[in-house]
Amino acid sequence: MSQYYPIDGTSSLIYPDISAQNLQPMKPLKLGVMASGNGSNFEVVAQAIQAGKLNAQIQVLIYNNPSAKAAERAKNHGLEAVLLNHRDYKKRENLDRAIVKTFRQYDVDLVIMAGWMRIVTQELIDAFPDRIINIHPSLLPSFKGVRAVEQALEAGVKITGCTVHLLRLEMDSGPILIQAAVPVLPDDTAETLHARIQIQEHRILPLAIASLAAR
Repeated sequence: MSQYYPIDGTSSLIYPDISAQNLQPMKPLKLGVMASGNGSNFEVVAQAIQAGKLNAQIQVLIYNNPSAKAAERAKNHGLEAVLLNHRDYKKRENLDRAIVKTFRQYDVDLVIMAGWMRIVTQELIDAFPDRIINIHPSLLPSFKGVRAVEQALEAGVKITGCTVHLLRLEMDSGPILIQAAVPVLPDDTAETLHARIQIQEHRILPLAIASLAAR
């Protein structure tokens, strides 16, 4: 049985229906989070942990933008935040090596890309095989890459959504863990549609973390 959530007089479908399953790991999962901007998905994960809905602990947040609000959110939760400014690294591989080193220092089990706006390399993927998840604002494999919401509007689709998937070197191509579908309304703009997609992102990200931890 799949789940339907009312949104502005419509409904949204989350699949697979994993919220009712006992997915909590026996011991707290140690998370490392990567974020570049506002950090709303980071906030959702932190709140899910505090509410007892996710048996995990955030070991550290890595952010690459000095002005990222995600760092402020981490501070508000009393969590460690480490700035690795991508501008300080000549090669992407050098940045990813620094990321791996930091996550290992904090004994991270699972890496969450929560709005990380940099292309990663095999250096990071090999360090955490099948233990890096990313969230993307479309129903993959449709509308990969940047401006996914705008792509959906330009294509004239009637349904879009969001996807949590395992990270692979090819952008937005990894195995899908969970998706949520969101209807596109006739008067939608990129801003209004993205806002409704983000509601679903906040629902499925903690579910995906718990699901992966239970494997």
